[in-house]
Amino acid sequence: MSEAAIEVRLPENPPGKFEVERQAFYRLLPSLLTTYRGRYVAIHGEKIIDFGDDQFDVALRVQRRLGSVPIYVHLVTEEPQIDRSGVVRDIQSRGI
Repeated sequence: MSEAAIEVRLPENPPGKFEVERQAFYRLLPSLLTTYRGRYVAIHGEKIIDFGDDQFDVALRVQRRLGSVPIYVHLVTEEPQIDRSGVVRDIQSRGI
């Protein structure tokens, strides 16, 4: 006697706003490389809303203009980059 396999499908959570903007950056990357190579771009609403040579300056300009909204600021390059959350952890104080 064999048992039938049960397939369970859980509802997928839609991606958060930050993830939507991150995905937009990588989708736009081929065209970004032709115009913004070596510069930082800010993505909001899945569109480029600012760019510049300094990541912090770009993010600050966007924050001044739009307030505290989810954006994705990243260097336009073909080299893989590590996405960082901006959270700083002090591991030395934990004895690690």
